[in-house]
Amino acid sequence: MTEQTPLPAGFSTAGFRCGIKNDAPKLDLALFVSDHPCTAAGVFTTNLVCGAPVKVSRDRLPRATARAVVINSGNSNAATGERGLKDARRMTALLAEQIGVSSEDVLVASTGVIGRFLPMEVLEAGIPAAAKEVAKSPESFLKAAQAMMTTDTFPKLATATVKIQGREIRISGACKGAAMIAPNMATMLCVIMTDAKLSVDATQTMLRNSVQDSFNCISVDGHESTSDSVVLLANGASGAEVASAEDQKAFQAALDEVAVKLATDIIRDAEGAHHFVELNVTGTRNRDEAFVIAKSIADSPLVKTAICGADPNWGRIISAAGYAGIPLLETDMTLVINGFLLYESGTPVAFDAAQVSKSLRDNRVVTIDLKLTHGSGKVRFWTCDLTKEYVELNADYTT
Repeated sequence: MTEQTPLPAGFSTAGFRCGIKNDAPKLDLALFVSDHPCTAAGVFTTNLVCGAPVKVSRDRLPRATARAVVINSGNSNAATGERGLKDARRMTALLAEQIGVSSEDVLVASTGVIGRFLPMEVLEAGIPAAAKEVAKSPESFLKAAQAMMTTDTFPKLATATVKIQGREIRISGACKGAAMIAPNMATMLCVIMTDAKLSVDATQTMLRNSVQDSFNCISVDGHESTSDSVVLLANGASGAEVASAEDQKAFQAALDEVAVKLATDIIRDAEGAHHFVELNVTGTRNRDEAFVIAKSIADSPLVKTAICGADPNWGRIISAAGYAGIPLLETDMTLVINGFLLYESGTPVAFDAAQVSKSLRDNRVVTIDLKLTHGSGKVRFWTCDLTKEYVELNADYTT
C-alpha cells in the first residue's frame, strides 16, 4: 500500500495510540477533521444489534455542518446499552472541544470486540492528544488508516481525481475490514472525503449509489457486523460545485472508483484467504436477481472450500444458484471458471479437470462467470475462499 495517498483540500487526519488495544504499540484512534463545514451522509448496518456509535452517527446524518469523525479500534462499543450511547456521545464531545465545534457535528465509529465497555479513561486523554497531531500529509492519512485496523494485515487507502468546472477535485478514502464481512447497506468502517461542493441530497444519493456496487457486493464469511458504517464528507474547499448532470456523472464515476478499490482491498485482505474471487452473474431479469444469486454462491461454504482446495466442483456453484430463491431452470445456466467452460445450457461439458485445478491452485485471482438467459440484469460480486487459517484464527481470537 502506497504511503503517498493524498488528502483532499481542507482535510486533516491523525492516527494515535491511546491504549485501547493491549498489544502495544498498535495505533487505535483515528481522527478525520475538516477545516470547513461538510455536507455529510452515511450508510449503516441493518443488523438490529448495532453498535452505539452507529446509533449516534445515524441520528446525526445527513447534515450540512459536519466537521469531523472520530474512530477507535479494539472495542466496538456494541451491545453496551445506555452506557455505550453515553460513551459514544462523549467521544464526539471530546473532539468537538478540541476543534471548537458543536459535538453534533462530529461523527463516531468503533470496531473490535462486541459487548465490552469502552475504557473511557484512555479516550479522555487520548482524543485531546490525538487532536494536537492532526496534519494534512499523506503520512498522517496512512496513520489514520492504520489506527482503524483490527485483524487487517494492511491499511486500506484509495484516491481519485476528476475535473469539475475546470477545477481538479479529489476524493480520498480509508477503510478497514478483513472478516465479519457481509455488508447490508454499508461496509465495516469507511470514511470518504472530498473537496467538492455537494448538496446534502446529492451526497446521500451518490454515496448510496457507490455502496450498492462496491461495499454491498463483498462477502468474506456471510456475517453482517454490528458496526458497519460508511461516511462521505464533502467540504467544498476546491470551490467546484457538483451540480450539472454531466458533473454528477463524472463525480459518481470517481467516487465509485474509490469505493470499489476500498471494498476489494477488504477481500484481498480477508482473514486466512488464499484466493480473491470475482463473481460475475449476467443474464438475469434484473440486477436484484443477479445480486441474490451471486451472494448465494459467494456465501456458500462448499463453494468457498472447493476454491480453497483447487477443486473444479462446478456442481456446488450451480446448486447454490438453484437455492437462491430466484426462478430458473438448469438449462438457463452456463458456467465458466477462469476461462474454462464447465457447464453449458444445463449440460456438463467435457474438460480437463487437472488443468482447471492447476489454474485454481496457481492463481490467487479466480473468476467465476455464471450466465443466464432471462434478460440484461447483471452484477459483479467479490468473495474469497474459506481456509483452515480462517477457522483457526476465529476459533482462537475473540471478535
